[in-house]
Amino acid sequence: MTVAAIDCGTNSVRLLVADAAPDGGLADLDRRLILTRLGQGVDATGRFHPDALQRTLDAFAEYAAVIAEHRVERVRLVATSAARDASNRDEFFAGARERLGVDAEIISGDEEAALSFRGALTALPDVATPALVMDIGGGSTELVIGAGGTVPRIDHGLSLDIGSVRVRERFLAGDPPTAEQVARASDYIDSLLDSCGIPFGEVATWIGVGGTATSLSAVNQRLPEYDRVKVHGSTITRSDLAALTQRLLGAAVAQVRDLPSMHPKRADVICAGSLIADRVGRRVSVDLTVSESDILDGIALGLLGA
Repeated sequence: MTVAAIDCGTNSVRLLVADAAPDGGLADLDRRLILTRLGQGVDATGRFHPDALQRTLDAFAEYAAVIAEHRVERVRLVATSAARDASNRDEFFAGARERLGVDAEIISGDEEAALSFRGALTALPDVATPALVMDIGGGSTELVIGAGGTVPRIDHGLSLDIGSVRVRERFLAGDPPTAEQVARASDYIDSLLDSCGIPFGEVATWIGVGGTATSLSAVNQRLPEYDRVKVHGSTITRSDLAALTQRLLGAAVAQVRDLPSMHPKRADVICAGSLIADRVGRRVSVDLTVSESDILDGIALGLLGA
């Protein structure tokens, strides 16, 4: 059976077309990403910007052609933080249905966290536990702690309203951000992390998934271009993450955009994403392992098991 998973987030729309692999995992047929910034201004206005909505619906149309080409049997489209917050989300629903032929599901932060955890732990089944999976999106950050295995066990999971787009728009207006702006953003992130209930001190493995973590890995490795194989399973030490965060916060967007492995449409928000990762890193005692398998993989595995 061939399935398609679509993850529509605040910053990107991603597609995975896959079959079941003999080992119970996934055999990728097509995996792609389009940065549409659906969450542009949603934090301030509570509505989708017309341009952002059109960019996202255009991405759906492109993905519909890929899905048809692969003769996909099951499709699931999930929408996360931005779609939860937008008052004009009915336009989004109608446009998605028209282009993809399926209804978009606005999933809860808890389900988003669980799907990310399943995807990450399926690709890294033998890590020490408890494992903390961190998915920094554009509008929210999911934190899940548990154990891997044939059926991953989630002990605690939650979604926090801190993401690369949200933090950048709300706190880090400067180019580059000022020290005062960074301090305010750090205090806000810290306040949410300190009250979230995650036992950071017990974490044996820290896994980062999603575009923020994978982009940071590519930059940290100084890759001449983005390389999924080199990113998956790579490690960023906490000291390297702290140094990289300071470097990104101190750089203008134009300078970040020139980094060879950086997607130009992620350049303006990666400093905020890195800051969130660094604040988590200050609370755990292990370095960051980066996984290319995430919520998309969790969605696809669910479709294959349905």
